[in-house]
Amino acid sequence: MPEAVVALTGASGAKYCVRLIEALVEHNWSVNLIVTSTGAINLDLECGISPSELAAKEGVTLENNSNLAAKAASGSARFDAYVVCPASGTTIGKIAAGISDNLATRSALVAMKERRKLIIVPREAPYSTPHLKAMFNLSEWGAVILPASPGFYQSPRNIEDLIDFVVARILDQLDVDHTLGKRWTGEEVPSED
Repeated sequence: MPEAVVALTGASGAKYCVRLIEALVEHNWSVNLIVTSTGAINLDLECGISPSELAAKEGVTLENNSNLAAKAASGSARFDAYVVCPASGTTIGKIAAGISDNLATRSALVAMKERRKLIIVPREAPYSTPHLKAMFNLSEWGAVILPASPGFYQSPRNIEDLIDFVVARILDQLDVDHTLGKRWTGEEVPSED
């Protein structure tokens, strides 16, 4: 069973994380969930649930963000992927600066030092220059920067379709075969003769 570390931080967009965890569990992944204190606030404001309620799903383990001795804090623990979703600007800046003062930032730095899959899903608008530089550095160092920027070419009917668009891109990065949304075929626009 593949395992992922998923960190929900203080940027708006907790619904992306909730849907990502649902999709991973549906595809038989186990998830070590980390929720920062500001992430918990957004989870409540945006989804009306607590971290423990989110972690109540089969296969999800809630980790204490203060516990730097947790499994996700060690490079000797094997995880298939690390996802920070949503990633606040503060979390992005700390990771780019090598600051591992909590489990969310430490686990991301473990992914980088071990050369494992790290996906960072920023949800800020607009981006500040320091955050852009941090994301540039993280990308150069091997992280995937996947902004929570849904597309509209699939004619979304509701917010869930927009959320699924972003989550589908995350699942694609994890090589998870899914059916969230339609894939582009090239036949959507008639060709000109």
